Amino acid sequence: MNRMQKTLPDRFFAGAIHCAVLLLAFTAASADDYRDARAELVTAYEAQDYPAMRAAALKSLDARPGFAGGLFNLALAEVLGGDADAALHALNALLAKKIDFSADELDEFAPLHDLPGWDAYASAVAELYNPVGDATIAYRHWQRDFIPEGIAAGTGGELYLGSIRHGEIVRVGKTLARASDGPHWSVFGMRLAADGRLWFVSSAISEFAELDPADEGKTGLFAVDTNSGGIVVRALLHGTGNKQVLGDLILVDADTLLLADQADGIVYRYTISSGEFTIVVERGHFGSPQGLTLDESGDHLYVADYIGGLYRLRLATGEIERVTPLDSASDYGIDGLYRYGNKLIAIQNGIRPNRVVEFELSADGGAVVASRILAMNLPEFDEPNLGVIRDNEFLFIANSHWNRFERDGSLPDDLSRPAVLKIDLQPD
Repeated sequence: MNRMQKTLPDRFFAGAIHCAVLLLAFTAASADDYRDARAELVTAYEAQDYPAMRAAALKSLDARPGFAGGLFNLALAEVLGGDADAALHALNALLAKKIDFSADELDEFAPLHDLPGWDAYASAVAELYNPVGDATIAYRHWQRDFIPEGIAAGTGGELYLGSIRHGEIVRVGKTLARASDGPHWSVFGMRLAADGRLWFVSSAISEFAELDPADEGKTGLFAVDTNSGGIVVRALLHGTGNKQVLGDLILVDADTLLLADQADGIVYRYTISSGEFTIVVERGHFGSPQGLTLDESGDHLYVADYIGGLYRLRLATGEIERVTPLDSASDYGIDGLYRYGNKLIAIQNGIRPNRVVEFELSADGGAVVASRILAMNLPEFDEPNLGVIRDNEFLFIANSHWNRFERDGSLPDDLSRPAVLKIDLQPD
């Protein structure tokens, strides 16, 4: 998905000034109070006005309570302003959500090392990187630079993967479609329909190895016939004048799909019979909508805003409400989102450590009442991204390697083979 947005947390570790500049870019798509507060924070940081930086950090947290980046920036403002105790308090607030920004590796936080509570904090951070969860390998793909994003599964055990790097779609053991067949480009989210069509969204991004400069910026919805392997639908999204990247989709019924533009912040409806896109959520409501899943009734769509948290959209009216989060967990940085009964399964690669988490919903579906980490720090992990629920199992891409792209679009030679992991959602 949008790599500026998705890989941002890993770039904090280069130093404080980088985190400030990149956070501004991270929130540029979201027209809200948080963006304004972040701009004030960057200005104050550059002017070394640390009281103003602290005030801006608090303002950002008013706009997005519990946001990990906001808490980290508050900790940074506190230590730069000379209040090491307050900085450690903010870092412990992150730790309570099991989130780490590697403050122990940054020179700016050296004044905290002499505090009575530092050793306990550092020990707890180290424990945060212990493996959590029991997952088994369901499939390993042979091509190391495949860079998988899309994944889908059939009722007969078929497994499909889509490639960001090469635009291929493979059914385990066989290539089903190539970018040259569409033509399409990098393959993002995929969903398998009951009629055997595999729907997927595709965008012409710089990470696509065979990118034609004339195509850059194009994005659209496609369908491949899983029997013949031929592309049977090709619907390009009309341009808005802004950057556009369709990143995920969901089937609503036999004639309707909903799609999320993670770059432009728009949620679209696509009607299969007419071949038309219509806007469901206008630009400006979401910063970067990514994972999509319906509630059991089909009346509501849950939307994972990568930089805004979990939301619920009433499809009949267009009403949007924030899903009330837990204080002890974070709902930011969610990429893939799926429903299993009254629980949401989320893949979070926008916080560190990356994880697969289960959110239990309230009876009315408007709040998270409990959460548990299903998988974290497993040996195969290298930016997990999307998954699929099949029966009582959750299959997900464990090592997409999205974070391994260099600025010039190249990839290192030491990539591991892409792995799909499997978690039993009904363990004994």
